[in-house]
Amino acid sequence: MDIKYLGHSSFRLRGKNAAVVTDPFDPKIVGQAYPKVSADVITVSHDHADHNKRGLVAPRTEGVLPVVVVGPGEYEVKGVKIYGYQTFHDAKNGEERGKNTAYVINIDDINILHCGDLGHIFSEVQLEEMGEVHILIVPVGGHFTINEKEALSVVRQIDPHIVIPMHYNESGKAEMFNALAGVDSFLKEIGKTVEPTPKLTITYDKLPEEMEVVVLSRG
Repeated sequence: MDIKYLGHSSFRLRGKNAAVVTDPFDPKIVGQAYPKVSADVITVSHDHADHNKRGLVAPRTEGVLPVVVVGPGEYEVKGVKIYGYQTFHDAKNGEERGKNTAYVINIDDINILHCGDLGHIFSEVQLEEMGEVHILIVPVGGHFTINEKEALSVVRQIDPHIVIPMHYNESGKAEMFNALAGVDSFLKEIGKTVEPTPKLTITYDKLPEEMEVVVLSRG
């Protein structure tokens, strides 16, 4: 399976039989170009313009529109299993920013948890429902989501093999995202020095025994 970073909270997860794109964004809102990308499935964590621009993702198979997954529930497309869990965009049960869906996406026997704009650490019930997670994709920038310290708490809750940070301050982003911390703040908190890489290619049998942090460069 390959994981590519498309920017902000958007990734392309490509397995043997299908490709999933998470949280496609409006480039006018984010301030970054959104790359040309195709998928069989699109997941949308919540209905904000920097996460819900499904029309920017092309069909992977001609004439077959991508299946759009929105909200809690169980889904299966081309052998990819997706489980949506209701969370909140803030630490006040959604009073400030509403609801958010975290998705566990099973591709090629690997469970990837994409947290969306998570605003709190997980409850014990949520952790039990989600089960084993091999790769955690977690927001780290704060302000709109959990910050680097809270993200570290989520990492410790999930205990994945691989952690991929997202939703942080990057060059080229719109001014509204200047309040976000950069990825270096999270790396300092978790005690890792990491060089960005354009793509993560991984198989179940090659998952690292000791947790690794992977920072993906946009492309």
